[in-house]
Amino acid sequence: MGSCSLNLEDVSSDSLTTELLRRMKCATQPDKRLILIGPPGSGKGTQSPMIKDEYCLCHLATGDMLRAAVAAKTPLGVKAKEAMDKGELVSDELVVGIIDEAMKKPSCRKGFVLDGFPRTVGQAQMLDEMLEKQGVKIDKVLDFAIDDVILEERITGRWIHAASGRSYHTKFAPPKVPGIDDVTEEPLIQRKDDTVAVLRSRLEAFHKQTKPVIDYYWKKGIVAKLHAEKSPKEVKDEVQKFRPNAHLMYDDD
Repeated sequence: MGSCSLNLEDVSSDSLTTELLRRMKCATQPDKRLILIGPPGSGKGTQSPMIKDEYCLCHLATGDMLRAAVAAKTPLGVKAKEAMDKGELVSDELVVGIIDEAMKKPSCRKGFVLDGFPRTVGQAQMLDEMLEKQGVKIDKVLDFAIDDVILEERITGRWIHAASGRSYHTKFAPPKVPGIDDVTEEPLIQRKDDTVAVLRSRLEAFHKQTKPVIDYYWKKGIVAKLHAEKSPKEVKDEVQKFRPNAHLMYDDD
Protein backbone atom coordinates (compact mmCIF):
# COMPACT_ATOMS: atom_id res chain seq x y z
CA MET A 1 0.00 0.00 0.00
CA GLY A 2 1.32 3.46 -0.91
CA SER A 3 1.39 6.36 1.48
CA CYS A 4 -1.87 8.30 1.91
CA SER A 5 -0.04 11.59 2.37
CA LEU A 6 -0.89 14.38 -0.05
CA ASN A 7 1.48 14.67 -3.00
CA LEU A 8 2.04 18.39 -3.52
CA GLU A 9 2.77 17.83 -7.21
CA ASP A 10 -0.85 16.81 -7.63
CA VAL A 11 -2.11 20.10 -6.17
CA SER A 12 -2.47 23.08 -8.47
CA SER A 13 -0.24 26.04 -7.66
CA ASP A 14 -3.40 28.17 -7.46
CA SER A 15 -4.76 25.96 -4.66
CA LEU A 16 -1.45 26.09 -2.80
CA THR A 17 -1.24 29.87 -3.14
CA THR A 18 -4.83 30.27 -1.94
CA GLU A 19 -4.18 28.05 1.09
CA LEU A 20 -0.91 29.84 1.88
CA LEU A 21 -2.60 33.24 1.69
CA ARG A 22 -5.46 31.97 3.88
CA ARG A 23 -2.99 30.75 6.52
CA MET A 24 -1.05 34.01 6.44
CA LYS A 25 -4.28 35.99 6.86
CA CYS A 26 -5.41 33.69 9.67
CA ALA A 27 -2.09 34.07 11.49
CA THR A 28 -2.67 37.82 11.77
CA GLN A 29 -6.32 37.57 12.87
CA PRO A 30 -7.05 38.25 16.55
CA ASP A 31 -8.79 35.45 18.46
CA LYS A 32 -12.57 35.82 18.50
CA ARG A 33 -15.31 34.02 20.35
CA LEU A 34 -18.69 34.98 19.00
CA ILE A 35 -22.28 34.00 19.76
CA LEU A 36 -25.01 34.42 17.14
CA ILE A 37 -28.53 34.94 18.50
CA GLY A 38 -31.60 35.36 16.33
CA PRO A 39 -35.04 33.91 15.61
CA PRO A 40 -35.65 31.37 12.80
CA GLY A 41 -35.30 33.06 9.41
CA SER A 42 -33.20 35.98 10.71
CA GLY A 43 -30.23 35.09 8.49
CA LYS A 44 -27.84 33.49 11.01
CA GLY A 45 -27.38 30.49 8.72
CA THR A 46 -26.36 32.77 5.82
CA GLN A 47 -23.90 34.83 7.85
CA SER A 48 -22.22 32.19 10.03
CA PRO A 49 -20.18 30.50 7.23
CA MET A 50 -19.00 33.93 6.01
CA ILE A 51 -18.02 35.03 9.53
CA LYS A 52 -16.25 31.69 10.09
CA ASP A 53 -14.18 32.07 6.90
CA GLU A 54 -13.49 35.79 7.35
CA TYR A 55 -12.05 35.38 10.86
CA CYS A 56 -10.68 31.78 10.61
CA LEU A 57 -13.04 30.47 13.30
CA CYS A 58 -14.76 27.13 13.74
CA HIS A 59 -18.55 26.95 13.55
CA LEU A 60 -20.11 25.32 16.61
CA ALA A 61 -23.76 24.53 15.85
CA THR A 62 -24.93 22.68 18.95
CA GLY A 63 -27.44 20.44 17.12
CA ASP A 64 -24.77 19.24 14.66
CA MET A 65 -22.21 18.82 17.47
CA LEU A 66 -24.59 16.67 19.51
CA ARG A 67 -25.31 14.44 16.52
CA ALA A 68 -21.57 14.16 15.76
CA ALA A 69 -20.73 13.27 19.40
CA VAL A 70 -23.47 10.61 19.41
CA ALA A 71 -22.26 9.17 16.08
CA ALA A 72 -18.60 9.15 17.25
CA LYS A 73 -19.69 7.48 20.53
CA THR A 74 -17.57 9.86 22.62
CA PRO A 75 -18.21 9.48 26.40
CA LEU A 76 -20.37 12.62 26.31
CA GLY A 77 -22.08 11.41 23.11
CA VAL A 78 -23.00 8.11 24.79
CA LYS A 79 -24.56 10.01 27.72
CA ALA A 80 -26.43 12.32 25.32
CA LYS A 81 -27.80 9.30 23.40
CA GLU A 82 -29.04 7.72 26.65
CA ALA A 83 -30.99 10.91 27.43
CA MET A 84 -32.39 11.17 23.88
CA ASP A 85 -33.41 7.48 23.84
CA LYS A 86 -35.45 8.11 27.00
CA GLY A 87 -37.06 11.12 25.32
CA GLU A 88 -35.35 13.50 27.74
CA LEU A 89 -33.66 16.79 26.91
CA VAL A 90 -29.87 16.65 26.87
CA SER A 91 -28.67 18.42 30.04
CA ASP A 92 -26.99 21.83 29.87
CA GLU A 93 -23.89 20.30 31.50
CA LEU A 94 -23.59 17.79 28.66
CA VAL A 95 -24.00 20.44 25.96
CA VAL A 96 -21.39 22.69 27.60
CA GLY A 97 -19.10 19.64 27.88
CA ILE A 98 -19.52 18.92 24.16
CA ILE A 99 -18.72 22.58 23.34
CA ASP A 100 -15.66 22.35 25.62
CA GLU A 101 -14.55 19.18 23.76
CA ALA A 102 -15.10 20.75 20.32
CA MET A 103 -13.12 23.89 21.24
CA LYS A 104 -9.96 21.79 21.57
CA LYS A 105 -9.93 20.98 17.84
CA PRO A 106 -7.17 22.66 15.79
CA SER A 107 -9.81 24.40 13.64
CA CYS A 108 -10.98 26.26 16.78
CA ARG A 109 -7.51 27.60 17.60
CA LYS A 110 -8.51 31.17 16.63
CA GLY A 111 -11.90 30.96 18.30
CA PHE A 112 -15.43 30.02 17.35
CA VAL A 113 -18.86 31.10 16.15
CA LEU A 114 -21.45 29.57 18.49
CA ASP A 115 -24.90 29.08 17.02
CA GLY A 116 -28.00 27.70 18.80
CA PHE A 117 -26.59 28.05 22.32
CA PRO A 118 -27.01 29.52 24.91
CA ARG A 119 -30.80 29.65 24.80
CA THR A 120 -31.28 30.47 28.49
CA VAL A 121 -29.49 32.66 31.05
CA GLY A 122 -28.55 29.51 33.01
CA GLN A 123 -26.80 28.12 29.91
CA ALA A 124 -25.03 31.47 29.33
CA GLN A 125 -23.71 31.43 32.92
CA MET A 126 -22.47 27.84 32.58
CA LEU A 127 -20.77 28.69 29.29
CA ASP A 128 -19.06 31.70 30.88
CA GLU A 129 -17.83 29.56 33.78
CA MET A 130 -16.41 26.92 31.42
CA LEU A 131 -14.61 29.57 29.32
CA GLU A 132 -13.31 31.31 32.43
CA LYS A 133 -11.57 28.08 33.49
CA GLN A 134 -9.72 28.23 30.18
CA GLY A 135 -8.82 31.88 30.68
CA VAL A 136 -10.96 33.13 27.77
CA LYS A 137 -14.35 34.79 27.37
CA ILE A 138 -17.04 35.64 24.81
CA ASP A 139 -15.90 38.69 22.82
CA LYS A 140 -19.13 39.59 21.07
CA VAL A 141 -22.77 38.56 20.85
CA LEU A 142 -24.32 39.31 17.45
CA ASP A 143 -28.04 39.95 17.93
CA PHE A 144 -29.88 39.34 14.64
CA ALA A 145 -32.73 41.73 15.46
CA ILE A 146 -35.71 41.62 13.13
CA ASP A 147 -39.40 42.42 13.41
CA ASP A 148 -41.73 39.40 13.67
CA VAL A 149 -43.92 40.76 10.84
CA ILE A 150 -40.94 40.80 8.44
CA LEU A 151 -39.97 37.28 9.51
CA GLU A 152 -43.49 36.07 8.90
CA GLU A 153 -43.43 37.45 5.36
CA ARG A 154 -39.94 36.04 4.79
CA ILE A 155 -40.71 32.53 6.01
CA THR A 156 -44.35 31.88 5.17
CA GLY A 157 -43.74 32.99 1.56
CA ARG A 158 -41.27 30.11 1.00
CA TRP A 159 -42.35 27.28 -1.30
CA ILE A 160 -40.23 24.41 -2.58
CA HIS A 161 -40.21 21.81 -5.35
CA ALA A 162 -39.84 18.64 -3.27
CA ALA A 163 -37.98 16.49 -5.85
CA SER A 164 -35.25 19.00 -6.76
CA GLY A 165 -35.16 21.23 -3.67
CA ARG A 166 -35.66 24.34 -5.86
CA SER A 167 -37.05 27.08 -3.67
CA TYR A 168 -39.27 30.04 -4.45
CA HIS A 169 -40.73 32.94 -2.54
CA THR A 170 -44.13 34.42 -3.30
CA LYS A 171 -42.73 37.96 -2.97
CA PHE A 172 -38.96 37.83 -3.51
CA ALA A 173 -38.55 34.99 -6.05
CA PRO A 174 -41.97 33.92 -7.33
CA PRO A 175 -42.45 31.04 -9.78
CA LYS A 176 -43.71 31.96 -13.27
CA VAL A 177 -47.05 30.35 -12.40
CA PRO A 178 -48.17 30.60 -8.75
CA GLY A 179 -47.75 27.27 -6.94
CA ILE A 180 -46.04 25.56 -9.91
CA ASP A 181 -42.35 24.66 -10.43
CA ASP A 182 -40.82 26.57 -13.37
CA VAL A 183 -38.93 23.53 -14.72
CA THR A 184 -41.18 20.47 -14.24
CA GLU A 185 -44.54 22.26 -13.87
CA GLU A 186 -45.18 20.08 -10.81
CA PRO A 187 -46.93 21.58 -7.76
CA LEU A 188 -44.84 23.31 -5.10
CA ILE A 189 -45.17 22.47 -1.42
CA GLN A 190 -44.64 24.41 1.78
CA ARG A 191 -42.49 22.89 4.53
CA LYS A 192 -44.57 22.22 7.63
CA ASP A 193 -42.24 24.48 9.65
CA ASP A 194 -42.89 27.38 7.26
CA THR A 195 -46.54 27.89 8.21
CA VAL A 196 -47.77 30.91 10.19
CA ALA A 197 -48.95 28.80 13.18
CA VAL A 198 -45.62 26.95 13.58
CA LEU A 199 -43.58 30.12 13.09
CA ARG A 200 -45.60 32.06 15.68
CA SER A 201 -45.16 29.39 18.34
CA ARG A 202 -41.40 29.18 17.60
CA LEU A 203 -41.09 32.98 17.80
CA GLU A 204 -43.00 33.08 21.07
CA ALA A 205 -40.64 30.49 22.58
CA PHE A 206 -37.61 32.35 21.17
CA HIS A 207 -38.63 35.72 22.65
CA LYS A 208 -39.54 34.24 26.01
CA GLN A 209 -36.28 32.29 26.39
CA THR A 210 -33.75 34.36 24.53
CA LYS A 211 -34.55 37.98 25.35
CA PRO A 212 -33.18 37.50 28.88
CA VAL A 213 -29.98 36.03 27.32
CA ILE A 214 -29.48 39.17 25.21
CA ASP A 215 -30.11 41.32 28.33
CA TYR A 216 -27.54 39.22 30.24
CA TYR A 217 -24.83 39.90 27.64
CA TRP A 218 -25.98 43.51 27.14
CA LYS A 219 -25.09 44.23 30.77
CA LYS A 220 -21.57 42.97 30.00
CA GLY A 221 -21.37 45.50 27.13
CA ILE A 222 -20.69 42.91 24.40
CA VAL A 223 -23.90 42.88 22.35
CA ALA A 224 -23.83 44.13 18.75
CA LYS A 225 -27.34 44.63 17.41
CA LEU A 226 -27.61 43.89 13.68
CA HIS A 227 -30.41 45.12 11.44
CA ALA A 228 -31.26 41.62 10.22
CA GLU A 229 -34.13 42.80 8.00
CA LYS A 230 -31.53 44.18 5.55
CA SER A 231 -30.07 42.23 2.62
CA PRO A 232 -27.39 39.58 3.37
CA LYS A 233 -24.74 41.88 1.84
CA GLU A 234 -25.75 44.80 4.11
CA VAL A 235 -25.83 42.57 7.19
CA LYS A 236 -22.37 41.24 6.28
CA ASP A 237 -21.10 44.84 6.04
CA GLU A 238 -22.52 45.54 9.51
CA VAL A 239 -20.77 42.47 10.93
CA GLN A 240 -17.44 43.60 9.46
CA LYS A 241 -17.70 46.99 11.17
CA PHE A 242 -17.52 45.31 14.54
CA ARG A 243 -14.08 45.05 16.08
CA PRO A 244 -13.72 42.05 18.41
CA ASN A 245 -12.64 43.84 21.57
CA ALA A 246 -14.45 47.18 21.38
CA HIS A 247 -16.46 47.62 24.59
CA LEU A 248 -19.75 48.34 22.82
CA MET A 249 -20.01 48.31 19.09
CA TYR A 250 -23.49 49.47 18.41
CA ASP A 251 -25.12 52.81 17.84
CA ASP A 252 -28.87 52.57 17.64
CA ASP A 253 -30.17 54.73 14.83
